[in-house]
Amino acid sequence: MLTRFAVAPSGFKESLSAQAAADAIAAGVRRVVPDAEVDLIPLVDGGEGTARALASATGGRLVALPATGPLGEPVGTHFALLGTGSGTGSGIGSGSADTAVVEMAAVAGLSLVPHGLRDPGATTTYGVGELIRAALDTGVRRILVGCGDSGTSDGGAGALQALGARLLDEDGFELPQGGRELIRLHHIDPKGLDPRLAHTELLVACNPYNVLCGERGVARVFGPQKGATPAQVEELSAGLENWAYVLTRDLPVTCDLYGGPGTGASGGLGAGLAALGARLLPRFEVLLDHLDLDARLARADLVLTAEGALDHQTPRGKVPAEVARRAKLNGRPVLALAGTLGEGAHTVPGVDAFTGILPAPMALAEALVRASELLTDATERALRMILLGAGLPRGAGV
Repeated sequence: MLTRFAVAPSGFKESLSAQAAADAIAAGVRRVVPDAEVDLIPLVDGGEGTARALASATGGRLVALPATGPLGEPVGTHFALLGTGSGTGSGIGSGSADTAVVEMAAVAGLSLVPHGLRDPGATTTYGVGELIRAALDTGVRRILVGCGDSGTSDGGAGALQALGARLLDEDGFELPQGGRELIRLHHIDPKGLDPRLAHTELLVACNPYNVLCGERGVARVFGPQKGATPAQVEELSAGLENWAYVLTRDLPVTCDLYGGPGTGASGGLGAGLAALGARLLPRFEVLLDHLDLDARLARADLVLTAEGALDHQTPRGKVPAEVARRAKLNGRPVLALAGTLGEGAHTVPGVDAFTGILPAPMALAEALVRASELLTDATERALRMILLGAGLPRGAGV
């Protein structure tokens, strides 16, 4: 009999936070097993909710402030100052009290760009630099930048401008903000960069599969999701190629900005920060070390995970794939729930069973509004099927 469940979902982009997804799944479990022991483990991947989740996990706090949003207008945002909570991995670790977390999605995320205004050639990461600067003002020794759910494709150019770098065209004029301007970049003047950066450890939690340039470059893979037309994708790709070239020439860069792991994170923000000396780290190594995740998965009879989409991209650094990998190290079965099922959904290593949450075709807008209800109902349906199968005599047909 299944009695112990580990619920470890990601958030559903522009719909449910990881915590809301976990609550919805737990409600479905308890409809079927009312006395179930349900361990809620909402997971962050560097995107929306990362700063809040890490502050909560370590006994830290959020610092609210205004900053420049992706469209160049002020938005209310925040960064986190971590407490002294647990953490033993290669990321925030035991020195978390000296650490700030800047969540790029909180100031330059796709959710901050209305559908009718989505143009990744125009959006900016300027606010990310402003948050880093505000974090420096607190005197922390380490800043962790969470990458994910971005609405930008400027290579982190805006962030560097906010931190004091001058990006100049061939006539010596400062470039306007936006990724489409990078093709005109001729020279970077770093003399105005905030000197505190040289004495602060800068870590970037990112998906290592995301690279800046090439056929799998970030503009080609994610540009269309952010509103780019095919012509804009090529324009952005050319601009990011030039960005990598000028960064490497004008700054003391010691890594491969073109195709190095994580350089394409958040529309190329990874590359821009790496050029300032940041370390690009696999996000789950950095973000999950405080959760005791492996031990919690090992105690479960069934592990449930979820994300907005399950497809061929899932094994490339997505939460369900990481949960399944870790669960399998302890021989735990895994059920994945998803808003949509795409090509390759059946090939995610470690996922034993999966299901979509939609009971019938419906408009995206309706699905987003009803996501919690749909996720709860889908969990109930899937779990009833699992329990039915578990109760059938061995070899019985249905």
